[in-house]
Parts: sequence; structure tokens; C-alpha cells
Amino acid sequence: MIEVRNLSKRYGDFEALRGVSFEVARGEVVGFLGPNGAGKTTTMKILTGFLYPSGGSARIAGFDVVRDPLAVRRRIGYLPESAPLYTDMQAGEFLETVAEIHGLDRPTRRRRIAEAAERCGIADVLTVPIGHLSKGYRQRVGLAFTLLHEPDLLILDEPTSGLDPNQIQEIRALLREIGREKTIILSTHILREVEATCSRVLIINRGELVADAAPDTLQRGNVWVVVGEGAAAEAVRARLEGLAGVRSIEQESAGGDPPRFHLRLRTDEPRPLGPEIFRIARDAGWTLHELRSENASLEEVFQELTAVN
Repeated sequence: MIEVRNLSKRYGDFEALRGVSFEVARGEVVGFLGPNGAGKTTTMKILTGFLYPSGGSARIAGFDVVRDPLAVRRRIGYLPESAPLYTDMQAGEFLETVAEIHGLDRPTRRRRIAEAAERCGIADVLTVPIGHLSKGYRQRVGLAFTLLHEPDLLILDEPTSGLDPNQIQEIRALLREIGREKTIILSTHILREVEATCSRVLIINRGELVADAAPDTLQRGNVWVVVGEGAAAEAVRARLEGLAGVRSIEQESAGGDPPRFHLRLRTDEPRPLGPEIFRIARDAGWTLHELRSENASLEEVFQELTAVN
């Protein structure tokens, strides 16, 4: 569905994107993550035809975003963070206008609006002015208008921004339901949203793609918990920092008599560090009470991959 090859974008001497490549298959729901200024918005603007790349290529459903922008836009439903809604119009009136802009005839417009309204849970508010709707319902109207022309791909930018917890749960459920039929690119800062809805995660940092995997793959076995006594936490930390693949060590607690330590090691990928940590502890005379591997949270993975050195 999406093929991005060596994509780059320059603004003068500043490289907003540098050699970004990835593919998204039909039917995938993919989370697109990155800190502010990392290149997420630039990438989405290129995919939706609002911005030309400086180099590389991007194709949607086989159509090049530069050479065939109209064909690309016909296959995309794009919901920006601030949905372009006309608050003085009734929800149904707004959807009718959008459907007409897409060139749909009257019978098709009515059918598509009814289907989108039912799917997005807004059938009961079609006669209500958009300005009178809650933020959650406005987002539902936004999702409905992205579906009217039956696109193959939805690109959603912060679709739950500003919603309360109940509204967030409702939109997540809606996205999971839509994702059964559509390909979705979801850009969000809410990592729990990605864990709840996405089958794959792309992480971009400083214009470069730094991760492309399923959430559970990124999280799997990337943390070692080491708890014991017989040495100060600082000394244990200094000894373990030299292990291959260890990116950082957090001190959970320390102190006591005899001295105790509770450390959390993060690695750049799943590594069988248990035997090596055990050997170091034995040789140093430490007593280990707990030594185990566990999954890192997506937040921990994100922080490690986007940390500023």
C-alpha cells in the first residue's frame, strides 16, 4: 500500500528527512512516532501530496505522490490534528458538502453518509451544528468525512488529542474496527494508544527512521532487573555498565547494611545477559536475590531511541 524509498527533505541547509525508507502493507495499522521536530509531519505532508520531497520517492497504492498526486489523494483519507470542520454547519450538512466535493452523485452521497455516520456513531447528531458537539463527537465527524470517498488508506494525526479518557477509549475502539478494512497510519504522542491499536511501530528521530517493528518485538526482553546485596549500588552499576549492549542503568533503590542494590538495565536489543551478570556477581562476592529479564515499556523504548546524546 505504501512504499517509501530513501525519502529526504531539505529546507536550505536543514535536513528535515534523511534517507527514510519503509513499507506498509494493505490492512496494517501502523503507529508513527517521534519527538517534536523529528520529521513526522513532514513525512505525512509528503505522503498526502501537500509537500514535495527533495529526494527519494513515495508511492501510495502504486501511484507516485509527485507524478500522480490526484490519484494518490483519491486513495487517502487524511485527518489532521485540527480537523477542518465548519462549526456553524450541521454535521450532516458538512458531510453532504464534503461528499459533493468528492464528486459523488446524490444517491451515492446519501448512502456513503449514512454508512459513515453509522460506523462512526454520529447518526443521531447529523442535524446538530458541529459547534454544539463535544470534542469527541467532532473527532467522529472528522473520521466520518475521511471515509466518504472510500479511501484505501487513512492518515490520522493525533486523533485523540484533547479528548477525555472515555472519549479516547471510544475512538480507539472505532479505529480498531476501521482497521479491519483499511490501512491506517496513526501519528500520536500517546504511546498507550499505539500499544492498544497498532500492529507495527515506526519511530523517527532527527529526520531518520530509528525503529520499524511490532510493539512487542521492540519491547521484548530489553530490560534486566538486578537486585541483591554485598556492594553499593554505584559500584555494581559501574561494573555492569561495561556489558555489551547495555544502553543505560537506572538505580531503583540502594543503601542499607549490608549495602543493597536494585538496578534496572536497558539494552539495545534482547540479550542473554543473565549468565554474565551471575558470573560477575559470583566473582565480586555479591549475593543476588533477583535476576530476571522483562519487557521494556514502549515509553522506555521510545526514550532510548530518541534520547539526545
